[in-house]
Amino acid sequence: MRWPSSDRVVFPAGVVATLGVLVVVFYYPVGRVLLAAIDLGGTPLAPIVDVLADPFYVGLAHHVFADPTGIPAGVGSWLAAGGPLSAIEFGLFGFTAYQAALSALASVALGFPGAYVLARYDFWGRRTLTSLTIVPFVLPSILVAVGFQAMFGQTGLLNDALAVVGLGPIDVLYTLPAIVLAHAFYNAPLVTRFVTGAWEGVDAREIESARAMGATPIRAFRDVVLPQLLPAVLSATVLAFVFSFMSFPIVLSLGGLELQTVEVWLYAKVQSLDLEAAAALAVLESLLSLSLMYLYLRYESGQIASRSGGRSRSRRSLLDGLGTLRDPRRLAVLAYGCIAAVVFLGPVLSLLVESVTGPEGAFTTAYYEFLLAQQASAAVGTIAPLTAIRNSLLFALGTLAVAVPMGVIVSLVATRGGRGSRLAETLLSAPIAVSGIVVGLGLLQTLVFGVDVFGHRLTVTGWLAVVAAHAVAAYPFVTRNVTPALAGIDDRIVDAARSLGATRFRALLTVTLPLIVAPLVAGAAFAFAISIGEFDSTVLLAEGGASHTMPVALERYVGNRSIGPSLGPATAMGSVLLAVTAASFVVIDRVGGRYDG
Repeated sequence: MRWPSSDRVVFPAGVVATLGVLVVVFYYPVGRVLLAAIDLGGTPLAPIVDVLADPFYVGLAHHVFADPTGIPAGVGSWLAAGGPLSAIEFGLFGFTAYQAALSALASVALGFPGAYVLARYDFWGRRTLTSLTIVPFVLPSILVAVGFQAMFGQTGLLNDALAVVGLGPIDVLYTLPAIVLAHAFYNAPLVTRFVTGAWEGVDAREIESARAMGATPIRAFRDVVLPQLLPAVLSATVLAFVFSFMSFPIVLSLGGLELQTVEVWLYAKVQSLDLEAAAALAVLESLLSLSLMYLYLRYESGQIASRSGGRSRSRRSLLDGLGTLRDPRRLAVLAYGCIAAVVFLGPVLSLLVESVTGPEGAFTTAYYEFLLAQQASAAVGTIAPLTAIRNSLLFALGTLAVAVPMGVIVSLVATRGGRGSRLAETLLSAPIAVSGIVVGLGLLQTLVFGVDVFGHRLTVTGWLAVVAAHAVAAYPFVTRNVTPALAGIDDRIVDAARSLGATRFRALLTVTLPLIVAPLVAGAAFAFAISIGEFDSTVLLAEGGASHTMPVALERYVGNRSIGPSLGPATAMGSVLLAVTAASFVVIDRVGGRYDG
């Protein structure tokens, strides 16, 4: 009997296996949630129409669904008020989009200058700094929220510093600027990564030609450099908008009651068991985020296609390239460095300082001793910190085992061409644009509670359910790293191996994979760190102390006041989570040789 060749088996089998995993742990559970919004037993789409017709959710736009003939009256009342922007009722979706847009713009404003410095100048520690720029992005969002509380709270590090010089206190928490700044902390490094890569790929000869024809440096940047940066900027902006739109712990912790978003309201509906309204919100949020994700993939493909492969501009020394101390460029870089240090280092340092500072400002280890006491406690509901650390690391390893192969398969589908490859990649990358709350809720209603399969009750609970949710959340980041590298491989190299007798599968193993090791390891680092920091779905799926993770433990400690009114226990747990997350990401990233150039 002649067995089929590996060319005809391995890749199709990988695609089938990937689709099988997605159907079981993503499409089916999420589909069950979304079907609740269709209400097949009653009026079709009634829950969605109810949301769209409610001014609380969509503001002035509710006239379109509640009373189409009353639209002129609604617009008329706005015009009668003089047409001020403040008179428009945007509703929950409008405010969520508004804060996400502000957050995306703030992320670009904070990340773009950093890309300029990293792409154009060389200085001591540049490689390490480049490696660390992505650490804020992979930090757990609940950790970022606690860091901002430790810095900007009434007893935070900022107000303590202002008190020394006789100023303050200032009240920043529970305001829109606090949310926007926290989102910028989270997403600006992503902008820096995207734009730095595009900037380094700009052909120096085009700039030199423009300057030789009389263009000023500003005009050469506007006419030559900026058009080549635009796809990267737009891609990063879309991603920052999607992540800010679906942000949960940051808004929950820093927003207060008056600054709730769709994601927080969705969680509240799940908690109150109003699953029909939650499903309607999930449908509308997912449609918006998936549409934006499709646009992002289009921009990414345009970015890859526009790479010229020309000669990159050499970096100048930061000290020599900026002239004297009075040089405006030097002053601008120094000012940006100060702002970046406050925004990025401030919350992290505040977290660490608060964890060892007592109520009177003296050094203390009481908060870490509290964690050890929790570890030794046998009280019901107690979260043991060491158990949470162990769970997080084990879940992250399990996530790697599932997410990395899935991410590579999706990248291969995306780069094999064809009319439907971009649409297929969008569908296969859908988890990146679907709320973790929705995924967690879907898994609860299906695999966790049990599904009848051929007369048998199939249940997936505990660590297996958590790993499944983490893998679904993480594998698109593997794809995002691997796809551009696969698309950039010269087909002639693979063809040469094939002409020498190698099968497609052997060419993949011996030619293609060695060329994508660095981005593959970088994607694995993302997957590992994202699993460690995943909170949205884990908070719904964790069953008692046996499957609690570090972010869930941190969320529990935020409200703990066992040793006083400070954030001490939460900052101590957050410091542990910070150390584990940063060390894991940097070690995996550097071992893989991601920054070898």
